[in-house]
Amino acid sequence: MADMQLDELCDLILKTEEGKSRSLIAVAGPPGAGKSTLADILASKLSGRGETAEVLPMDGFHMDNGILEERGLLARKGAPNTFDLRGFIDVVQAVKAAKDEVLVPVFDRSRELAIAAARVVSPRHRFIVIEGNYLLLGEGGWERLAPLFDYRILLAPPIEELQRRLEARWTFYGLSGQAFEDKIHGNDMPNVRLVLEKSKGADLVLERLDLEAAR
Repeated sequence: MADMQLDELCDLILKTEEGKSRSLIAVAGPPGAGKSTLADILASKLSGRGETAEVLPMDGFHMDNGILEERGLLARKGAPNTFDLRGFIDVVQAVKAAKDEVLVPVFDRSRELAIAAARVVSPRHRFIVIEGNYLLLGEGGWERLAPLFDYRILLAPPIEELQRRLEARWTFYGLSGQAFEDKIHGNDMPNVRLVLEKSKGADLVLERLDLEAAR
């Protein structure tokens, strides 16, 4: 599907997941697609309809910069092999079980580090909106995630729009010159192409979603 309004998406999820005590909603997509914004708005809208919802961001599972530097991967931070995939899968499985409170890490982009135990997923939360680049990636072990989700959304804006957004992001964070070029063309855009080409199993693919109008 090319586009959809947020209220329509909320209606669709509520209808699809009706009767379940807990639903894990995956919001996947390449860098710059608007995953975190959509996840936050979706959780807010579900809560506004009397549901209980929380967001679980994949970015909290970035490997520490020290480990990445030791492995020669710091310049590729954000690529699939720079995440703690096993730890992420373990947490998603614990969240799906809905038996106990689960503390999850959250990534602070301004400091480029993950903050441990920064968010609580409680057994009382009915909807868990999980967002991240590689949730639907069909290779490298990431394919073990897809069966854990109850509903799968892939955000897939045009690649030109994604590059524009990423350039604006890194300009905002003060990158320029060769560091800017390396970040965009040496890391982000290869990750964009990987997600767009290798993601599988989405229940819904959205090219356009007006997130600003939904705030």
